[in-house]
Amino acid sequence: MTALVIDDEIQIRRLLRLALESRDYAVHEAENGQLGLQACAVHRPDVVLLDLGLPDFDGVTVLKRLREWSDVPVLILSVKDSEPEKIAALEAGADDYVTKPFATGELLARLTAIQRRRHRTDAPEIVFGPLLVRLDRHEAILKGEELKLTPTEFAFLRTLVKHPGKIVTQRQLLREVWGPQAEEQTHYLRVYANLLRKKLGDLLLIRNEPGIGYRIVEPL
Repeated sequence: MTALVIDDEIQIRRLLRLALESRDYAVHEAENGQLGLQACAVHRPDVVLLDLGLPDFDGVTVLKRLREWSDVPVLILSVKDSEPEKIAALEAGADDYVTKPFATGELLARLTAIQRRRHRTDAPEIVFGPLLVRLDRHEAILKGEELKLTPTEFAFLRTLVKHPGKIVTQRQLLREVWGPQAEEQTHYLRVYANLLRKKLGDLLLIRNEPGIGYRIVEPL
């Protein structure tokens, strides 16, 4: 596995190199956005760790340029913790967002989750904990029992399980489930999240990230 770290702080790059090499990643580094894009084209990493506060381009710009030709998983690292910053990064194509300072254990766990998601998002069936979702049949089976879902409930659940553990922004959910005309109707999300919570019980959690979106997770 190969990782690319794009960060202008040499101390952060050293810390990340040590953490990643402890998990057998081969690590490449870049100190700005331009060098990062070049390194991504040359090395074709399995994952990119991208700082938002780069000296030449902001990280969202780098991410948008990268997404023009690559679907490599990207984990954002940033001291910025505001909702608008997180939403902008996620909607530009980030797979997850970690705020500095961070614990290396948490960061490595996020990377593991990203890699797992990458290997199952194109499958006709998605298994997430006790839940089996058959995308082609529009079926959801929880511990062997088929859930009775309306078409809208299934679309909501399908959108979340296609990105297991990852935040799906409010806009993404509204667009995928109800269409672009519904992008401002955030109250829809609260209603359907609560409906699904009742049907999933305590086996899976639909977690609200206030002002940002929702993610589906397994209970600890």
